[in-house]
Amino acid sequence: MGSFEIHEVDGQKAEICRSTLEALPDWFGIPEALEEYVRASSSMPMLAAFEDSRAVGFVSLAVHFGNACEIYVMGVLQERHRSGIGRALVTASEAFARDRGCALMTVKTVGPSREDEDYRKTRKFYLAMGFLPIEEFPNLWPGNPCLFLAKPLPAGTVGA
Repeated sequence: MGSFEIHEVDGQKAEICRSTLEALPDWFGIPEALEEYVRASSSMPMLAAFEDSRAVGFVSLAVHFGNACEIYVMGVLQERHRSGIGRALVTASEAFARDRGCALMTVKTVGPSREDEDYRKTRKFYLAMGFLPIEEFPNLWPGNPCLFLAKPLPAGTVGA
């Protein structure tokens, strides 16, 4: 496992999204949801972590109302979890958002009212990255409670 670099992706967004999410069935095991992530990610800004020329993680971003940037979907290959890739992708996403004048970074994940060890780790990760839980929506996603988290992006911290 070597070092990685993060780059904005222009081509192959669908391929990067699909190959990463298909390798993470514990998080992205609903085929219809995976297809929607792939479809939507094709037209969104994407940052990806590469080891040599291999994508080992990515994040697709959506800017809302010009002031909030959502982590629409993010995945890091499981064998590369806890290697700093997820943290680096979030940090790069925050810089992307600040560069576009956004004041908030948001993300949705499966909420705590559903017992699941993998999503407990996901929530712990976002909390460690400074996100605050805002509200759990029990019916936004069929069969899964949705936790909405947000993080303020202070002005003047570009590149921090």
